Amino acid sequence: MRKLRTALAATPARNMKAAGMATDIWVLAFPGFLLLDASGPIQVFSSANDEARDAGLPPPYRIHLITPGGGAVTSSAGVSMLAAPLPRRSLAGATLIVAGGQGLHLPPHADVRAMATPGDAVLRWIARASGDLARCCAVCTGAFVLARAGLLDGRRAVTHWQDVAQLRAQHPGVLVQDDAIYVRDGKFYTSAGISAGMDLALSLVEEDLGHATALAVAKRLVLFLKRPGGQRQFSAELLAQAQPEGVSAQLTAWLRPRLRQHIDIEQMAAACALSVRTLHRRLRQEADLTPAQLLARLRMELACGLLERRGMTVKQAARQSGYGTEYNLRRAFAAHLGVLPGEYQSRFGCKRM
Repeated sequence: MRKLRTALAATPARNMKAAGMATDIWVLAFPGFLLLDASGPIQVFSSANDEARDAGLPPPYRIHLITPGGGAVTSSAGVSMLAAPLPRRSLAGATLIVAGGQGLHLPPHADVRAMATPGDAVLRWIARASGDLARCCAVCTGAFVLARAGLLDGRRAVTHWQDVAQLRAQHPGVLVQDDAIYVRDGKFYTSAGISAGMDLALSLVEEDLGHATALAVAKRLVLFLKRPGGQRQFSAELLAQAQPEGVSAQLTAWLRPRLRQHIDIEQMAAACALSVRTLHRRLRQEADLTPAQLLARLRMELACGLLERRGMTVKQAARQSGYGTEYNLRRAFAAHLGVLPGEYQSRFGCKRM
C-alpha cells in the first residue's frame, strides 16, 4: 500500500493534468455495441480509481458512457446500459473511446438499421471533439467510425483481425496494421478486437499514472500488463483463405512444406510462375505483404505452434521452423512478438506431465 501511495504521489503533474484533477473518460457506444468493448475499458479505469482510493488519494478518472440521444443503449449481447447524451461542452484534455459493434464496419449506404451506424451529425461531432481531446481512441470496429470521420487518414491503425481487410478496402488512406494489439499514432489510438480494449486502457493508465500503478491495476484485474504477441488469430492461413485463388494462397501452399529450407525470392517467384517484380506487386495488391514478409509470418506461425506442443524444446522449434538456431529464433520473437521463445512457451505451451 505504501509503495502504491508513493507511486501515485510521484506521478508527474503533466500526466495527472493537475494535482487532484481527474481526467474525463468518455466511452461512446452505439446500439449493438460489443459489451466488452465498452465495459472492459470502463473497468480498467474504474480499477485505477479503486487503487487510488485504497492509497488514500482522490480518483484520477471520471468515467462517462455516452450514446447519441442518451438513454438505454443495448449491446449485441442483449444487455442494456444507461448512457448520457453526447456532451455539448468542450472535451478539452479528455479521452474519448469509441466502442465497436454491429454495423460500424459497414459502408454508409449498407442496408442496416439507421440506428446501428453513426450518422453524419455524430461523425461531425466526433471530428469537432477530436480537436480538443487529449486522446481519441477506438476499440475493435470503432476504428471504422474514426476513419469515417476522417481522423485516421495517413495514420497507423488497427481493428479486429476479421475486419482488417475491410478497413483497408473501405479506407485506403488509413495505414492499417495487421497484427498489433493496439496502435498509437499521435493522439489517436486504436485497438484490436474486444478484450484488446483493456490492453489499450491499461496503456493509457500507464501513460497517466506510471508503470507501478498500471501494473497494480493489471494484477487487480488478473491481466497481463503487456500481453505477449499480437493478433495471432490473423494468421497466414486465414490470409490464404481470404484469397483462395490468389497468389497469396498459391505461395502459402508452396511455402508451408518447405519452411525448414533456405528459400529466396527467385524460388518463390518461380513457384508461382511469375517474375520477381510481378510477385511483389501481386502480393502487395492482395495482402499488403512482400514475399519476405509472408515467409517470415509463416515461419513465426509455425514456430509458435511448435512451442505450444508438449515436450518441444526451443532448439527443436528453431530448427523445424526454418530459423536454424536458437539465436535466430530469439531475435525473430523479440522483433515480431516482443517476447522470447521461452516466455511464449511458458505461457502457451502444454505443460509436461
